[in-house]
Amino acid sequence: MRQTPGETTERATERTATASHTPPDAERLRRWRLVLGADSADSTECALTGQDAAMDGALDALYGGGTAKKPNARSTGARSAGLGASAPSVARWLGDIRTYFPSSVVQVMQRDAIDRLGLSALLLEPEMLEAVEPDVHLVGTLLSLNKAMPETTKETARAVVRKVVEDLERRLESRTRATLTGALDRSARISRPRHRDIDWDRTIRANLKNYLTLPAPDAATTAGSTGTTGATGTVVPERLIGYGRSSRSAKKDIVLCIDQSGSMAASVVYASVFGAVLASMRTLSTRLVVFDTAVVDLTDQLDDPVDVLFGTQLGGGTDINRALAYCQSRITRPADTVVVLISDLYEGGIRDEMLKRVAAMKASGVQFVTLLALSDEGAPAYDHEHAAALGALGAPAFACTPDLFPDVMAAAIEKRPLPIPDKEYQP
Repeated sequence: MRQTPGETTERATERTATASHTPPDAERLRRWRLVLGADSADSTECALTGQDAAMDGALDALYGGGTAKKPNARSTGARSAGLGASAPSVARWLGDIRTYFPSSVVQVMQRDAIDRLGLSALLLEPEMLEAVEPDVHLVGTLLSLNKAMPETTKETARAVVRKVVEDLERRLESRTRATLTGALDRSARISRPRHRDIDWDRTIRANLKNYLTLPAPDAATTAGSTGTTGATGTVVPERLIGYGRSSRSAKKDIVLCIDQSGSMAASVVYASVFGAVLASMRTLSTRLVVFDTAVVDLTDQLDDPVDVLFGTQLGGGTDINRALAYCQSRITRPADTVVVLISDLYEGGIRDEMLKRVAAMKASGVQFVTLLALSDEGAPAYDHEHAAALGALGAPAFACTPDLFPDVMAAAIEKRPLPIPDKEYQP
């Protein structure tokens, strides 16, 4: 019995039991045959031909239950595979699945191939990289292999990473800039503006409750001039709202502090893209810091997120306290600074010192945001004790999707409550 990607053993067993009650309809039998695979589908008595047979072969190479009928299979202990040991064989398989399946399915199958069959080493070969479907998870794998990558492969790897980064920028940049520009404008509004700085639309709306009805003018005069009579009114502007004065200097300082341990690969990719978008906004001063047991400031590379990504080194230990100490030392305007820590909080450094630094930054006026993950991968693994301790300090820790990140940053800039998703599941 072959399980489909992401399916549990129980579900696969239930699916097999259901098949015995399926009417002998040719199309249904064909579909069940593709789902079950050759090793478990003898009862269907359905022979596959043409493209169906090719699709079945591509699936069987990855999810098949044995290697007896796979001439190029290699032994991997408990694992089995039919992709063969050579890069050309795997490259052909990658080309096949891109022919037969949509991009979203291809990406799942690629991840499964890397995890189940140990194909990471083959990604060091240029012909392999040219055959894969680029996505965030593949970028994370390439970054983890960066130091072992031969020079002949690095340019191909950079091209793959750049394709993913450019796609993310197209998807995320417009909304991020619009959301944060609005938040910066609102945070800059002043309550005692000079006459030329008054925002009359907002001022009138804010003072509608102060509408005052004036006595009607002399009836004869009014009728002679307009032909109508009646009272008039006015809005009394008790509260003035003004535009913030334009300035060439940044209105807010943003510090992105990113954990580059191996489990944070997707978060590193998204954070690097967002860092580049934030750095391109004149009204923000953005600093990007990555860390494991050492701390690296990549701010000077923010004009190109691909350079940022290849400046990281996924894997290794974690010293959050050291990273926060560095970030704290670079803060010059606490009341106008937002620090975003992106980490699963598995601290290898001094826990109490880490918490004291967060408390000190918040006491000075810094807006502190803790993201357990910045990705679409669902609920992350994290240190619950540290997350609860940060929450007690008023810095709640939560996972954030890329689509929610602009709203989180806008709330931090405006010093509003953060839009924490699924609060009942947060520490």
